[in-house]
Amino acid sequence: MKRRTAREKALQALFQIDVSEAEPASAIEHVLEGESPDSYLTKLVNGAVEHRHDIDSLISENLEKWSMERLAAVDRNLLRLGTYELKYCSDEVPANVVLDEAIEIAKLYGDDQSSKFINGVLSKVKQQLG
Repeated sequence: MKRRTAREKALQALFQIDVSEAEPASAIEHVLEGESPDSYLTKLVNGAVEHRHDIDSLISENLEKWSMERLAAVDRNLLRLGTYELKYCSDEVPANVVLDEAIEIAKLYGDDQSSKFINGVLSKVKQQLG
């Protein structure tokens, strides 16, 4: 599975976990739709869930005039995914790749403003992580 596909499926799984409180393993199984499991997809979902508290506080520190609860569910979970990759996968994925991928996925799944919003917040997170 390509990393872009793994990220898209991870976003879908995180969305399910966020909205319907699904278990990570069943959310991953559901988004795979019978495809074979992917290690990067599993790493993204489990990592974002496991570190959710730290990730959410990092995102919150970089939101202006917004709260996590007010964010669209797609945007919130795409920020979680991107922040997880920036913080915990920096040895594996360059920060600019994380931002580019998150922006492209936001264009597919978010609304008209999502890609700019995701870019702005993740750019701040990237700077903060240094």
